[in-house]
Amino acid sequence: MLAQIGYYICVPFAWLTRMFYSVTGSYGLALILFTLVVKIVILPFQLKSKKSMLRMNRMQGKIKDIQVRYANNKEKQNQEMADLYAREGINPMSGCLWSFLPFPILIALYYIIRVPLRYFMSMSTEAIEGVRTLAETLGYETATSGQSVAYEQIYLAKFVHENWASFQGKFDRLIDLDYNFLGMDLANTVSNVIHNFKDAGWSGWGLILLPILAAGTQFAMSLVTMKQQGELGAQSGSGKAMIYMMPLMTLWFGYMLPAALMIYWIANAVFSLIQEVLLNKYFNKILDREETDKEREKREARYAKRQAAMANYNRQMEQAKGDKKIKQKQAEKKAQQAERKGPGTNENGRVGQRPYARGRSFSEDHYSE
Repeated sequence: MLAQIGYYICVPFAWLTRMFYSVTGSYGLALILFTLVVKIVILPFQLKSKKSMLRMNRMQGKIKDIQVRYANNKEKQNQEMADLYAREGINPMSGCLWSFLPFPILIALYYIIRVPLRYFMSMSTEAIEGVRTLAETLGYETATSGQSVAYEQIYLAKFVHENWASFQGKFDRLIDLDYNFLGMDLANTVSNVIHNFKDAGWSGWGLILLPILAAGTQFAMSLVTMKQQGELGAQSGSGKAMIYMMPLMTLWFGYMLPAALMIYWIANAVFSLIQEVLLNKYFNKILDREETDKEREKREARYAKRQAAMANYNRQMEQAKGDKKIKQKQAEKKAQQAERKGPGTNENGRVGQRPYARGRSFSEDHYSE
């Protein structure tokens, strides 16, 4: 079930990568264009959170003042912070969701690269077995142990590319997939290159440089992000740790994973860096304009209207509670009165569940002598 869900998540990303590969004929360019399109698609959803973050950075003096004044009263501090955010029209959680989006995209892309026949080419299990059987008749050896099993479809796709004449036209959806990009084998890993570095040449050096470039661009991106988060974020221990943690993680994973992922990481960091610089300039101009007295009055009027609506809602809730208590008391009073008064019918007139079947004044002894 989970595997099937994962497959359908990969489908749109695989289609996009496959389309760019068919247009450019280059696996590396396809990954770069894929990254660019994903950034453009996500951009409209990030604009509001970006503006909110920049506005929040401008209020760090007020935030720090609240934290100092109410350092011993966390409840009051949280209340004042929430009031400040509402008054300035800021949602501090607006950017959290979009910060996690690159991770599922990265995981989907990893499977597209690692299992190309299944995800990149969208071939069925039966068709893949047919390709493997034909490849084995041509001298291909299927991996049975170690890391080779995880990347077995990569090796199979490379064998198909090297013997394309024997496979062309025999299987639906099968693509002549060339992993070569700028003289580097993007299906290879740095760990394999280091173990066989003597004969690697430029391809080996290029693959070793890719994780370093990926970590470097990630580090530059972290610095720009921390700078935009302002003084409080930069001085916090977690902020400083993140500046170095993400690049080191990128370097470590870059050593173990296929080099194609490094192309995505580098492209994503570069595009993100350009996006940050442009959006910062754009929104800072807007925020400067909104800091005028006229815009601030509008924002404060919206805040006052919201507060008035909230107060009115609270009054209505209190009134509803009061009305409920009054009705409850009235019901209890009626029940007490009924209990004191006793039954309102002559039980002699009752037949079963019908209290007046024989009449209210019925008496069995009425005609007795």
